[in-house]
Amino acid sequence: MSTGTVQKPHERLAAALAGDMAAVSALIRERMASEHAPRIPEVTAHLVEAGGKRLRPMLTLAAARLCGYDGPYHIHLATTVEFIHTATLLHDDVVDESAQRRGRPTANLLWDNQSSVLVGDYLFARSFQLMTEPGSMRVMKILSNAAATIAEGEVLQLTAAQNLSTDESVYLQVVRGKTAALFSAATEVGSVIADAPEEHVKALFDYGDALGIAFQIVDDLLDYQGDSSATGKNIGDDFRERKLTLPVIKAVALADDEERAFWVRTIERGKQEDGDLEHALTLLNKHGTLAATQADALEWAAMAKAALGPLPAHEIKDMLTDIADYVVARLT
Repeated sequence: MSTGTVQKPHERLAAALAGDMAAVSALIRERMASEHAPRIPEVTAHLVEAGGKRLRPMLTLAAARLCGYDGPYHIHLATTVEFIHTATLLHDDVVDESAQRRGRPTANLLWDNQSSVLVGDYLFARSFQLMTEPGSMRVMKILSNAAATIAEGEVLQLTAAQNLSTDESVYLQVVRGKTAALFSAATEVGSVIADAPEEHVKALFDYGDALGIAFQIVDDLLDYQGDSSATGKNIGDDFRERKLTLPVIKAVALADDEERAFWVRTIERGKQEDGDLEHALTLLNKHGTLAATQADALEWAAMAKAALGPLPAHEIKDMLTDIADYVVARLT
């Protein structure tokens, strides 16, 4: 590292998988092309090339490498995972009426909602084409189930997000659907394509599941205490969008009558006023729910690391362990 800077775990993993990641990038560019609808590559490129970490496709490549795979189809599966993820982002930004992602204007803001939704649909279709190419029914089942679970999680979030009766078990169900399902599918298919022993397949599934849950809990926490220049989001966006995430769920459970009335007005009824975000932060700090949420994230990250136990010693395994630590280190 000639610059003298210390690489982050996902950067070290990207360096170790540089050849495969280059192949994934080339396949992304090839498959997002459209002869008849030039808006498709325009919209897709805006998001795909926005500087994301591409953590999910890296997890597929890492799992395949860790399990000794030496064929070509981990590239197709990693690209499938990235297309599913990108499609969900396009749809999410429309649903959330977002104006910024990764520090840049969203596609729905630069173009329109129709373009974002339809290009997202196109990427979903492309992902299903790609997942058939390895010729593995088990792989297709894992990824198609993940796509369905993601959609189900997003719909559940719509019904639960502004309902103060939503508890932590429902929140976990939402997170497992909308976020962890793709993490666990990404790691699982990498091991399946390598014909890994079932113990190793389960270990990598469990790792992806716990990592995805930790990742989403951290994202929800950063919405209240993160650095907007680093996250690419404005502090309090979830509050303004009336999303009932884990810090608020914990605060509602501990609220007195006056505090509950505040949450009913701001979250359930959406009648927000100047100073409400600051008051929400006061309540979260009063009840220690930000610290409690951070403790939950640390626990899930620890479960992710523990899940890797059955896998053989390997530098990739060490990097996956470090990534679990890094996911929660973003809070410090």
